[in-house]
Amino acid sequence: MIDTLSMNTAQVKELFASLGEPAFRATQYVGWQLKGVPLSEMTNLPKSLRERLATVVTDTLPRVERKLVSSIDGTVKYLFRLYDAEVIESVFMRYKHGNTLCISCEVGCPMGCRFCASTLGGKVRDLLPSEMLGQIIAAERDSGERISNVVMMGIGEPLDNFDNVCTFLRLVGDPEGLNIGYRHISLSTCGVVPRIYDLAKEAFPITLSISLHASDDEARSSIMPVNRKWNIQALLDACVFYYKTTGRRISFEYTLIAGKNDTEADARALGRLLKDAFRDTGAPLHVNLIRVNEVVETGMRQGTVEGANRFADILCHMGLSATVRRRLGSDVNAACGQLRRSEIRERSQAKEKVEHE
Repeated sequence: MIDTLSMNTAQVKELFASLGEPAFRATQYVGWQLKGVPLSEMTNLPKSLRERLATVVTDTLPRVERKLVSSIDGTVKYLFRLYDAEVIESVFMRYKHGNTLCISCEVGCPMGCRFCASTLGGKVRDLLPSEMLGQIIAAERDSGERISNVVMMGIGEPLDNFDNVCTFLRLVGDPEGLNIGYRHISLSTCGVVPRIYDLAKEAFPITLSISLHASDDEARSSIMPVNRKWNIQALLDACVFYYKTTGRRISFEYTLIAGKNDTEADARALGRLLKDAFRDTGAPLHVNLIRVNEVVETGMRQGTVEGANRFADILCHMGLSATVRRRLGSDVNAACGQLRRSEIRERSQAKEKVEHE
């Protein structure tokens, strides 16, 4: 069975040609696929062709399993069911500049960051390019609205699924595909250093976001195991290479954890670290401050809004751009990982109940 949603239009045309079908049929098929329409409902394709395709192609489009809508700001949190019954999350957010979807790139996550719900239980598998693209298609079909911005900051580490992510990026930016501009796409990594160099060479004009979360190796290693393999200096060296190669601004994500990394001294240390690393490069750095999402299993707690604003002010006074991320969908736990964990617990409890009975 062939995953045509992981293919570009030219590849689909080659497939249709091998089936003895003209190119315009492939174009029709791709158009339906990008709207999330099932094969059985592709009405301008002959029934005989649809029946034949049903024996050749596989459907990997995510399905809406659960949907939570914020009563505060309209943010939508999706729990998507995949073809193998695994579940992932996406978050649909409305801004003045357009609609943004935060997508997942893996089922679970192998990175083990201590504050993150997505990594609890580890990684199950990579997502296919079609499953990443499919989150956008499914959200557009459900909402009836176009998504113009994509953030790869959901469940999973994008650079751990490098080849599939690169294929996804080629597909999502394809003028014959969803045609979402690369400058409207952000990719977040916790610091898989070799792949940052590889990504720079791919030359996608996207925004790279680095999950930094500490300004020294001891503190970062205590909350982010990846730092034990590639330390802060190695990570920042890769970031400098990325900027010099692509010319694209790098955003640094910094989760503020009460009593762990959120003091005024931490702010000054972070400012010095970034200014020293990018001295003489002219790189327009930005620090995105995030008050940690409180997850029962992690035991980590938020500081105050005032404390977060002071942290940002210190960085700004040091000549860096810094903002405190506005929390959307707070009443639906919009940070990824929590809804999936809830679904897994409910499945486990249901299974135990059946076995007990």
